[in-house]
Amino acid sequence: MNSNDFLPIILGSDENAYGNVRLIHEAYQIRPLLLCTRLLIPTKNSKLFDLIQIDRFDHDDVFPGALLSILEKYAAPNRKLVVIACSDYYASMLSRHYSKFKGLIANQFISEALLDTFDTKDKFYTLCEKHGLDYPKTIVCEPHERERALEQMDFQFPIVVKPENSNAIAYLHCHFEGKKKVFFFKTKDEYLTMVKNMNASDYKGKLIIQEFIPGGDSSMRVMNSYSDNNGKVKMMCLGQPVLEEYAPKTLGNYAAIISRSDMDIYQRVKTFLEEIGYVGFSNIDMKYDSRTGKYMLFEINPRLGRSSFFVRAGGLNMMAALIDNVVYGKNTDCIYNQNTALWTNVPNIVLRKYVTDPVLSAEIKKLNKQKKVLKTLWYKKDLNVERVLRVSRYYFGHINNYRRFYFNKEKM
Repeated sequence: MNSNDFLPIILGSDENAYGNVRLIHEAYQIRPLLLCTRLLIPTKNSKLFDLIQIDRFDHDDVFPGALLSILEKYAAPNRKLVVIACSDYYASMLSRHYSKFKGLIANQFISEALLDTFDTKDKFYTLCEKHGLDYPKTIVCEPHERERALEQMDFQFPIVVKPENSNAIAYLHCHFEGKKKVFFFKTKDEYLTMVKNMNASDYKGKLIIQEFIPGGDSSMRVMNSYSDNNGKVKMMCLGQPVLEEYAPKTLGNYAAIISRSDMDIYQRVKTFLEEIGYVGFSNIDMKYDSRTGKYMLFEINPRLGRSSFFVRAGGLNMMAALIDNVVYGKNTDCIYNQNTALWTNVPNIVLRKYVTDPVLSAEIKKLNKQKKVLKTLWYKKDLNVERVLRVSRYYFGHINNYRRFYFNKEKM
């Protein structure tokens, strides 16, 4: 292996981006190129990458030309360029503009036609129906239907309400009182109050209204996978979230995950991904329904998640799976995580207070004693005074967030 064999190009600057940079450094000791509009806290004061900031890089009228010029600049004989998207909108733009970059990028991305079958939750549920996968009872309503949408309900409160794509630019950039990534409502009046505020904003997307699957954060599951350029799944890792985040802008994001193994759901998801011809990274959120013993799927994201470092905690490196495959031509059988370890994005004091299941609490304590715990942003090879101070403020800020915003989903 030669450090000039390839250049990873990371799109984004959040925790997902930093985690991917770290995975590359751990496996290959090289500095990727990081492209973004601005540095976010997770990537500030890091020495692990070279940075190019591009104004409005996340906009469709800037992205293709800017990326093409960078690919042409860094292209060299016998060096492969590997591009890694760290958000839904970068992944979407790569799929839609891939023909402009063909021949310059070693890895492939899902086609625009395939992306169009699951880029919103309602489309994804149609895909689930076709492939025999389970999903929650759902109502999809257009903007003009928001106030009367509950008339269609054939399930009971509490309900979960989400924009059709909470990571879409249209939702990220809109503003209204009480805005959240996902809403939990116990009554019709609570729902209508939110709708009134939303209708006063410029958000024109659909709303997804779903039955609440009983269970707290630990009933959730997340699956991260890598599929090669031929659509064959090469690596899979299942995680059990033990705590989610509760601040309005990050509500529903995972705060701590224990890596797990379940060959039945591995095989079902693997079959699904290969049947639809999926390539690249995928991130699937689901919840275990104790009433039926089924996994209810919520969505698929065409990139690794911000919490995907739980895969590394389990002993697997998704970046190495990608690079070894597309750069060095390694073609292995699918590797399934079989290990148990903890990834966390919050201090131990938060886990001790808010993970109330005694079995999980004991397991977390045991994993800490065994030193089977990883934190994405705390990388001993990238700690300088400025970074330690900045990351510490960010990390310990979670204590106050939970104090202000936590609610118990078990009691809904």
